[in-house]
Amino acid sequence: MDELCREVINRYQGGVPIIERPFLDMAAKLNTDENSVINTIDRLLNTKILSRFGPLYNAACLGGGLTLAAMSVPENDFSTVSIQVNSLPEVAHNYRREHQLNMWFVIATETPAEIESTIQTIEGLTGLKVYNFPKLREYYLGLWLSLDKLNRVSTRSFDVIKHTNETDIDALDRKIIQQTQTGLALVPEPFADIANHCQCEVETVLTRIKNMLDCGIVRRIGAIPNHYRLGLRSNGMSVWNVCDERLHELGEQVGQFDFVSHCYQRPRHLPMWPYNLFAMVHGHNSDEVNEKVKQIAALLDLDCSQHEVLFSSAILKKSGLRLVA
Repeated sequence: MDELCREVINRYQGGVPIIERPFLDMAAKLNTDENSVINTIDRLLNTKILSRFGPLYNAACLGGGLTLAAMSVPENDFSTVSIQVNSLPEVAHNYRREHQLNMWFVIATETPAEIESTIQTIEGLTGLKVYNFPKLREYYLGLWLSLDKLNRVSTRSFDVIKHTNETDIDALDRKIIQQTQTGLALVPEPFADIANHCQCEVETVLTRIKNMLDCGIVRRIGAIPNHYRLGLRSNGMSVWNVCDERLHELGEQVGQFDFVSHCYQRPRHLPMWPYNLFAMVHGHNSDEVNEKVKQIAALLDLDCSQHEVLFSSAILKKSGLRLVA
């Protein structure tokens, strides 16, 4: 990657200006021209270095259902079950992990009530039990990747504003989300393009997106890097059995490690699954991930009785969330 590619990634994983010509504003700050910025983002998307460029939505704030689920799939049936699970549009992400529970997937539905019906559908299709791990509390979500001049990648955390107020969205908001959930159009005036599709004024679109950012429906807006393509090819879902009395305090602290991208409280499933704290750890390889996990273990110390690290060995599906039709 050239310097402009690195700067786009390093500077614009959040904070893209919500103005009529955002790429022109970016170009001024990057000492280049508008077309070069647009072409650079297009190239990063085409080479899969960026997963997308645009708003990152908070599914929970949209009124939909979202959960993490897992199954223990016999090896001889794994391929068949993977096809069955992936065929459902409600399944957004699906990973193979090295554990007795070897298939982990995200279910995203238009309403919370549809989560249970989707689980029942999967159990009916596969004949296997689905373990449901809904998010009970979010301690951190976000990972900022930084590239040096040799294109070596490192991680750093960034401040995440937590919003607690529920916000209703109307029909126009839903249209705007539908037009932007796969990313912004790479044209000089992307918000005018949205306004044209939504049959409203561009000023209305700008105001609506700013409001969604302020209330937390939009977590951030900018470049979404593909950490696999940038060299962080190992990710371990570390799970911890933390004493309930100190869980929230310690969960917040675990979420502050710059190598943790997700940190949540999720339910135990006793006696099989004793873990109530989930922290996703990224590294260049499994040894690096394990070294980082040791830092979490040192922090939790005697307040954690046991832990495991579930490494991802295959991406079975990664389609992104589509909560608004």
